[in-house]
Amino acid sequence: MHVIGPPSKYPVCPTAKYTPPTHLLSSALAFEASLGIPNLVLVQPSIYGTDNSCLLDSLRILGPKRGRGVVVFDPERVTKGEIEEWHRLGVRGVRVNLKSIGGEMDGKLVRKYADVIRGRGWVVQIYVDMETVACLEKVIPELGVKVCFDHFGSPNIPPLSSQPRPNKTPYDDPYALPGFLPLISLLRQGSTYIKISGAYRVSTDLQAYSDLEPLALELIRVAGTNRLVFATDWPFTRFEGVDIRPFVDKVIGWCNGDEELVERLFRGNAEELWDVR
Repeated sequence: MHVIGPPSKYPVCPTAKYTPPTHLLSSALAFEASLGIPNLVLVQPSIYGTDNSCLLDSLRILGPKRGRGVVVFDPERVTKGEIEEWHRLGVRGVRVNLKSIGGEMDGKLVRKYADVIRGRGWVVQIYVDMETVACLEKVIPELGVKVCFDHFGSPNIPPLSSQPRPNKTPYDDPYALPGFLPLISLLRQGSTYIKISGAYRVSTDLQAYSDLEPLALELIRVAGTNRLVFATDWPFTRFEGVDIRPFVDKVIGWCNGDEELVERLFRGNAEELWDVR
């Protein structure tokens, strides 16, 4: 989730692609409480670039027992002192977001971030299109850090109206989606996680998520008990006003009555990913 502070105190960076309204920590706490979620993972939004002030101030209020953070930094300029201070505040990851700001992913870039955080229990959180995963398939197992992909791996699912029937199509068979097979391969190797979040960013069926369901069910089958992490994606930037409660119910339904699986998706896997002891 993201916290967006008052622009007078936390101005957006000059390269920001959008300017969202203010979304305070108090509102985030209230929303998460309405879902029965007591702890927060705050993720640096792209609008702030490498200025993590808003996120860090929020972590100071939350405290490390209740809050975790994912920052953004330049791997060639960040200092050891900054990393150590952020760690004390509850930061446990760095975000590499090329989806929101544009840019191309390559293994060298990911290695630079991994070199900075290795040995600290941190995560490289990646937001790229799913087809990009193929170029990282051989790199990620060599990094020696945990990696997490945003929003179901960010698949490009064809609109339902464009998919011919009755032949099997990408939303019937997720393995037909570019990048899905490499993603599954990484999941099976053990250091890669995927966030079950932002369904409205990848699905065109916001009532039943029928185009997303086959992919979600396969992810759950392969890694639901250890490598999938539910996240609210509050405050739904650029989708403000969306109601995710039906999606929460859908995720629980995908667990088919398995209470242990629900617990892992909504709490246990996240605690392991974000170094919660």
